[in-house]
Amino acid sequence: MPFPFDENSTSATPGSPTPVGTVLFDYGMVLSGPPDPVAWSAIRSITGLDEAPLHTAYWAFRHDYDRGALTGTAYWHAVAAQTRIKLTDTQIAALFRADVDLWSVPNAPMIAWAAQLQRAGVRTGILSNIGDNIAQGIVARLPWLAAFDHCTWSALLHMAKPEPEIYIQTAAALHTPPANILFLDDKQENIQAAAAIGMQTLHFTTYAAMDLEMSARGYAYLLNAAAAPTIEPAAAK
Repeated sequence: MPFPFDENSTSATPGSPTPVGTVLFDYGMVLSGPPDPVAWSAIRSITGLDEAPLHTAYWAFRHDYDRGALTGTAYWHAVAAQTRIKLTDTQIAALFRADVDLWSVPNAPMIAWAAQLQRAGVRTGILSNIGDNIAQGIVARLPWLAAFDHCTWSALLHMAKPEPEIYIQTAAALHTPPANILFLDDKQENIQAAAAIGMQTLHFTTYAAMDLEMSARGYAYLLNAAAAPTIEPAAAK
């Protein structure tokens, strides 16, 4: 399907990187750090499950939770059914809180860089595969999320990365053609899907590795955000 913005709205000198008007971040393992082991221990305690069956069941239904096919309550009931346990409403409420804790460890250098971009007037967004209760929990807990120009929480759209449509809808919400978006994600399949619809991409591992790669690829102006070029939002057709 055609993208609903003027693809000729920006230009770059031949041979140079296409100007970036928006930096689009994944949330988990990019803006947040690795899962909190204390929170994982709490989930094990609440469920009474050993590590292996909990780990298997936790991830078995995660994509359906992320894309809104399962609500938070339905997700934990699915985990319980697979592991042959029963969960009370009180336990499920506790699991909601622990799951938010699990994914709330800040990746401080990345949050600081996002804030630097925002102060410099560079548009920023988040595109995250995330279940409804976790999205609600982190938005309530993390005030710095409000500074992003747009956040796509996958469960609310009933789709998830790497489905092409979620990238297209996110670009439209950010009023930025895909070619002028730099997308950072820790999963190769999500990076590949973003590149397929025309976004610039960077596979994130650590802040230090990102710093080196961005400098090597001509994105140093984004690391020093005050020097970033201004890309005006494209007009809708």
